[in-house]
Amino acid sequence: MTLSFNNELVRETLEKFPLELDWSLGLIDDKLPLSWLNCNNAKEEKGYACGSNTECIDSDYKGYNCKCIKGFQGNPYLQPGCHDIDECGSGSDSPCSMVCVNTVGSYNCSCPTGYYGNGFKSGTGCIKINIPDEKSSSSLFKISLGIRLGVSLGTILMLFVGQWLYVVIRRKMVKKQRDINFKRNGGPLLQQHICLDESIVAKIKIFTPEELDIATDHFNDDRIIGRGGQGTVYKGMLSGGRIVAIKKCKVVDESQVQDFVNEVVILSQMNHRNIVKVLGCCQESDMPLIVYEFISNGTLSHRIHNPSEEFPITWRMRLQIASDSTAALSYLHSSSSIPILHRDIKSSNILLDEKYRAKLSDFGTSKSIALDQTHVTTRVIGTFGYLDPEYFQSSQFTDKSDVYSFGVVLIELLTGQKAIRVTSEEDKSLISWFLSYMLNSRLMEIIDPRILQEGSKEEFNIIGDLARRCLDLDGRRRPTMKDILLEIEAVSSRYLRLTIQPNWTETEHEVIIQGSTTYDLDTGSSKVK
Repeated sequence: MTLSFNNELVRETLEKFPLELDWSLGLIDDKLPLSWLNCNNAKEEKGYACGSNTECIDSDYKGYNCKCIKGFQGNPYLQPGCHDIDECGSGSDSPCSMVCVNTVGSYNCSCPTGYYGNGFKSGTGCIKINIPDEKSSSSLFKISLGIRLGVSLGTILMLFVGQWLYVVIRRKMVKKQRDINFKRNGGPLLQQHICLDESIVAKIKIFTPEELDIATDHFNDDRIIGRGGQGTVYKGMLSGGRIVAIKKCKVVDESQVQDFVNEVVILSQMNHRNIVKVLGCCQESDMPLIVYEFISNGTLSHRIHNPSEEFPITWRMRLQIASDSTAALSYLHSSSSIPILHRDIKSSNILLDEKYRAKLSDFGTSKSIALDQTHVTTRVIGTFGYLDPEYFQSSQFTDKSDVYSFGVVLIELLTGQKAIRVTSEEDKSLISWFLSYMLNSRLMEIIDPRILQEGSKEEFNIIGDLARRCLDLDGRRRPTMKDILLEIEAVSSRYLRLTIQPNWTETEHEVIIQGSTTYDLDTGSSKVK
């Protein structure tokens, strides 16, 4: 190799300053001026100096140098050139944790069977996989199965306990609420009555809120068959299939609670075919409930004031309804064990069954009186249009006050008009309008046209005069319900046009109309003679 310096300046500089010697190949001596090879054309020359597994690098000055490629070492200028480096080495010199394999210019680390990891010492290395023997495996399986079964059973137990706690807490909450409802709805008051008369227990069934909720399809509006001042009536079906009427009472104060209990107690003592039967009650619901026998044809008021062309209420039917209603009131006033004043007689409280026989209902405001009493003194309650003026002035309600209200019902049966007439005339009161026509002997002018051709003038006049006497302002001059029953039955017998003339006889508990009907005033039972 020949080193040459181009001029004196270079020589002087090298003598004065420290120098790192750099050298390169590629000077061509036989050519002038001096010329140098580079990597691009040196490989074509016969004297190319780089061996195998090397790379050629152009010098920063002139010529080229040779260098071993990555993964190889040795003298790049000597043949056969650079040789592969043994990266794996041996023992602690190996970069691999367990298995090291040399590759051309590099190496690979791996883990043998039974180990896992990346195989490098600098990484996770190789970690042994513990494979249990058959006995250990069986034990581990049993332990694992036990744990899983324990977790499953524990979860089921927790769910069961949670559900049980929920049910217990809910039952306590429901019971607490029912106790509150029971007290608010007059439960203690009803128990007081039961203590005084144990027969009430046998006659009245105590229903649960759930029974009546199911019976009415959760008190569905589609089941409503009536609304009134004391509550809403639903049609229901009990679990045994019996159809019933269920009244959901309105309770906002203590007086209405008393009305509810009063109705249950009084109806439990009644045993008459023309009085609606009470089957039971419920005081643990949000509102008190009373269960009655179901009366299929609604109220007298609805049938008269909303007539059906398919099945009109005839004069004969009206006489029968009047007779049934009178029999019920006569029983209340004089034949029940304790005389009872209804205090709210009106056509909407008279129900009609499948045969259009009347049944008296709604005893919420009724009062029982002692045998030696003639009246009860209370705050004035009742329905406008049916209210006895004498009672309104004195606050003393007597059996003749019921008679007055029944007189208004008789006028409704005769005229088909409502107690409060919707008319452009000056006189809107049914009573005064009726009495004015009676006074002038013009009753036939106001008879309901639907029955005018069916009955006789004599029959209409008898019932009209009976209604007039019921409306006498002096209660003492009004007839009793027993007298009214006799007169109505007399008209009924005439209507039948029998050849045998009526022959009235009266016994202690029975009124007999030959050719007509026998009434037992104690039970309201009847039969045709």
